[in-house]
Amino acid sequence: MKQPTSHGKKPAKSRRETREELNQSARDRKRQKKHRGNAPGSRAGSGLQGASGKQGAGEKDPRIGSKKPVELGAKSAPAKAPAPVVKKVVLSPREELDKLESDDRLDGLLERLENGETLSADEQNWVDAQLDRIDELMQQLGLSYDDDEEEGEEEAPEDMMRLLRGGN
Repeated sequence: MKQPTSHGKKPAKSRRETREELNQSARDRKRQKKHRGNAPGSRAGSGLQGASGKQGAGEKDPRIGSKKPVELGAKSAPAKAPAPVVKKVVLSPREELDKLESDDRLDGLLERLENGETLSADEQNWVDAQLDRIDELMQQLGLSYDDDEEEGEEEAPEDMMRLLRGGN
């Protein structure tokens, strides 16, 4: 025998679903299964979006580059790379003297002076510096101007370097 329930209602009979209800519940399950993946576009901004889906005010968009203004015109010349550092080769006094005596620029400027032309201040300073260096090297090597002259000459030609330097 059945025992009476406390609230006095009869237990509800389980009712069989109709074909339309079964079809509708199947469509609902299929729709839920279809939408199980991530939201569209979630690959691109998954790390930037919070739980609400909005971008936070403090987070920075990585796609935005530098805010530094770029000059569009060719107003200034491009910066040149610094010249490579050239190591000076230390020459012996004899090698340096030979190099100075065979210098084409020095020879050309001395020829211009012999012809009576005047040199610019920069050229004259350079010639004086080269001649001073030749004098120093000759003193280091113990050479004199008379070594180059031949002993058989009646008149010794004046030394060009002494004339240029003012007769020192």
